[in-house]
Amino acid sequence: MWSCCLYSNLNIKLFHKNLLEWYGINGRDSLPWRNTKNIYHIYISEIMLQQTQVSRVMAEFYPNFLAKFPTLEVLANSPIDEVLSAWSGLGYYSRARNIHKTANIVQTQMPSDMESLLKLPGIGRYTASAICSFGYEQNVSVVDTNIARVIKRYCGHIEVKDDVVWSSADTLLNHQESRSHNLALMDLGSMVCTPTNPECKRCPLEFNCIGKENPDLYTKKKKIVYESMDLFYAICIKDNKIALQKSTGNMYKGMLELPTCDPIDENFLGSYKHSYTKYRLTIYLYKIEKVASDTIIWASIEDIDTLPISTLTKKALNKINNIL
Repeated sequence: MWSCCLYSNLNIKLFHKNLLEWYGINGRDSLPWRNTKNIYHIYISEIMLQQTQVSRVMAEFYPNFLAKFPTLEVLANSPIDEVLSAWSGLGYYSRARNIHKTANIVQTQMPSDMESLLKLPGIGRYTASAICSFGYEQNVSVVDTNIARVIKRYCGHIEVKDDVVWSSADTLLNHQESRSHNLALMDLGSMVCTPTNPECKRCPLEFNCIGKENPDLYTKKKKIVYESMDLFYAICIKDNKIALQKSTGNMYKGMLELPTCDPIDENFLGSYKHSYTKYRLTIYLYKIEKVASDTIIWASIEDIDTLPISTLTKKALNKINNIL
């Protein structure tokens, strides 16, 4: 009964009309990646936005990264250490490694079809559809977390599989203005149809929304189980250089980090907390005179900001800044 009502030609036309009218007034058109036809720039923005707030990407990471790597060719020909360094602070460094791999595969131009995009490292269904819609302006649905929430509430989907949400998005797609349609749904989910306390009275889709009476039913809440972990790092400085080594662990693979050490009370410098995905870390720092490892890289303290180091390591260096 609901599906017949929701998906009637009349209701879909009203859905399109109300949504685009709302977007014309409220849409975030000032976002730089929405004001470019450069597919590479759009691709970089989509990867950055996967795990980082819009404000941080727009103000710092997006412009700085593109200033250093303005084209796919430049990115492909740059050492991975430089790419990781430019990504420092964004976290989830597998994203940086994947865009570097992708640049080396495609060299000059991102593919324009879903099938080819999905074969590239780190590109899933959402990113591929976003590139096709926002970059190539193809008539394809886009479903990110925000859009999924809007679709689920509007259609009354409770704990359904992703394919059901994508199918509904396809049915509701505005084929005349698909790019604006997808961007409008994204902004609506971010600004109005929020995970908690959605402002249903402001929503242009309220007229036919199934979930408006109890919107919390349509937001899947995942209970995150955090794992506590203690890490012990050595601070070893000689001739204004600090001992670092390349990480081989899963968290910061390929990045430079402080060498690990055994905790010795008399060498203790301080500790701090750090979060990384599901981990809640406590970092303990110890000053030592010698590091016995063939993998040590002695880095000039003056060059620290240009090196591929993680936020975790930056915090450590800031913590012991008075002895550097």
